[in-house]
Amino acid sequence: MTQYVHMAVYDTLADWEVGYATAHINGGDWQREPGRYEVRTVGAGPEPVRTKGGLTITPDLVLDELSADDSAMLILPGADTWLFGGNTGFAKAARRFLDAGVPVAAICGATGGLASEGLLDDRAHTSNAPEFVQAFGSKGTDLYRDVPAITDRGLITASGTKPVDFAREVFAALDLYTPEVLASWYKLYGLGDPAGYYELMGETA
Repeated sequence: MTQYVHMAVYDTLADWEVGYATAHINGGDWQREPGRYEVRTVGAGPEPVRTKGGLTITPDLVLDELSADDSAMLILPGADTWLFGGNTGFAKAARRFLDAGVPVAAICGATGGLASEGLLDDRAHTSNAPEFVQAFGSKGTDLYRDVPAITDRGLITASGTKPVDFAREVFAALDLYTPEVLASWYKLYGLGDPAGYYELMGETA
């Protein structure tokens, strides 16, 4: 049965931060169970949003309809709106998801929103820089890790410049690939090593 991975959408959404994750979740190549997941977009309201890249997205559902009970994960992309105190409804939804044991994945500006919600105070996390999340009120200074992406107790955080590392954490949390396939996937997309491609072809031969 198909499970939904929900992705928040809002104006100025940073398209490039989530493209690797969403494309490979929806695509069937190399997956343990092709078709197990489908990405559905969630807006604060039903109105279309305009991404930073100029794309128009009409949400599949609205925030009031979002429930952790029928979701495998909530993905929160970065956006300019996070920088000005926007998207608070999605940060509160992230708390509900984590409380329910459903993973949340946040990248770039979204990590600031989670800091404002207090979700980084007691979890190992990363972001664009420690000063970035501190500016949003994070009290978890000692828990900041200078790595591209990290997962702690169901919460994935990542720097906005590391979309491939972010995707790798998302895939691992969803158990999308076997560990061997995931390692080859990252070798190809993260390291630019063509050996990863041949390994992936061998995995599916």
